[in-house]
Amino acid sequence: MITIAIANQKGGVGKTTTAINIATAMAATGWRTLLIDLDPQGNASTGMGVEASARHLSSYDLLVDEIALGEAIVSTSIPGLDIVPATVDLSGAEIELVSVEERTARLSKALHNHRGHDICFIDCPPSLGLLTLNALSAADTLLVPLQCEFFALEGLSQLLQTVERVQQRFNPSLGIIGVALTMFDRRNRLTDQVAEDVRECLGNLVFDTVIPRNVRLSEAPSHGLPALVYDHSCAGSRAYISLARELIGRLPRERKAA
Repeated sequence: MITIAIANQKGGVGKTTTAINIATAMAATGWRTLLIDLDPQGNASTGMGVEASARHLSSYDLLVDEIALGEAIVSTSIPGLDIVPATVDLSGAEIELVSVEERTARLSKALHNHRGHDICFIDCPPSLGLLTLNALSAADTLLVPLQCEFFALEGLSQLLQTVERVQQRFNPSLGIIGVALTMFDRRNRLTDQVAEDVRECLGNLVFDTVIPRNVRLSEAPSHGLPALVYDHSCAGSRAYISLARELIGRLPRERKAA
């Protein structure tokens, strides 16, 4: 299973929207896909239509109580897409894990040798705390959603420093598969300038596809559906389908789904 963490310590950059829709797009192309909600807000779970009453076991139980991964997996309405939901209990996990040995390796241990899925996406919280460290330690690679705004590059530099530290201490093989520009507004000249600066700084690491500001992307979670299901033809959905194609092109061939 290929494991991809979707992370950026800055909030409101489209992490959860990206996680939900890229996972849906991958499932639609035949990949057995697992989405792990590691954000205490549980927005990915809500956005996939998993009611709070259905979250009997969650990513909290996975990390703190070390239950088997299979016990926490919940099926979604999307064929080929399963989720490990999150509950508000997860907000206390960082405190509970502080005194635990190998506290950054809990998620990695849970995912080890899992054969039920081809690819796993981890939706991280908007911080660089213990939950995100668990995700980065477990992941093969990192996908970074980056909002096209003034402070984007400053936040990205902090994230890259964290990735470097994780590589040194916990996960030497962690890579960055790409940076996805989100909330792109062609009417705003600053958006174009930020996109140019990011591409100049990171080159081919930045995906060609940009995710536009799109009201349908914002509406979809309130219906418990990915935008790709809520409105398959909207600009946001088309962009995530294109991003999924690019992502597949960057994955190692020998580990691609049949």
